[in-house]
Amino acid sequence: MATLLFRLRHVPDDEADDVRALLDEHGIDYYETEPGNWGISMPALWLRDASQVEQAAGLLREYQQQRSERVQQEYAALRERGEAPTLLSSLRAQPLRFVFYTGMSGAILYLSVSSFFSL
Repeated sequence: MATLLFRLRHVPDDEADDVRALLDEHGIDYYETEPGNWGISMPALWLRDASQVEQAAGLLREYQQQRSERVQQEYAALRERGEAPTLLSSLRAQPLRFVFYTGMSGAILYLSVSSFFSL
């Protein structure tokens, strides 16, 4: 029976590619399910052979630890150079998005609260 190994929903493409390559490199037999036409199904990597679960899980733990350390180092390097994204830099880069989201939040807040004050 197939065993769920790795969910792919909200996973960056480079990470999914790395996991596929890792499994291929170690000869682990897996298959992939897609999210479907409407994105309702669960995209994931499944193991065909349940006896490979421990080996695959160990490889994934090691990979995710290495990836976490690498991403943290990259972010720290960006911060040291002053290039890390901040709220202010995001606002400067996309001011219309900020105005739109602020306006929508205000409208939702107004519609939610206005009925209480009209009583």
